[in-house]
Amino acid sequence: MSEEYPVPSVPENDSEMNNTKALTFGERLVGLDFNPSGDPDVIRVKKLAAEMAEILKDNYEKERHPLKSLLFDHAIGEILNAQMAVVKVITLKNT
Repeated sequence: MSEEYPVPSVPENDSEMNNTKALTFGERLVGLDFNPSGDPDVIRVKKLAAEMAEILKDNYEKERHPLKSLLFDHAIGEILNAQMAVVKVITLKNT
């Protein structure tokens, strides 16, 4: 059994193709461009988590050392875990 998937349209000119901006580290981390529910609260939560990740990354890049690297990795994971848990609660359907 095969499923049919919609084919995205191809932009007619270069300006349409360049209309998208590159995601920041934080936006990529939280998957800001992925929100199948279209829920505005999901976008807000992801933006807040992305901002925290950006603050953390900017601080980390100023001065790196082994302990700070360990804490950075842990903190990034905790931001991601918190964001995913909040999105799960927001989008959970009671069926």
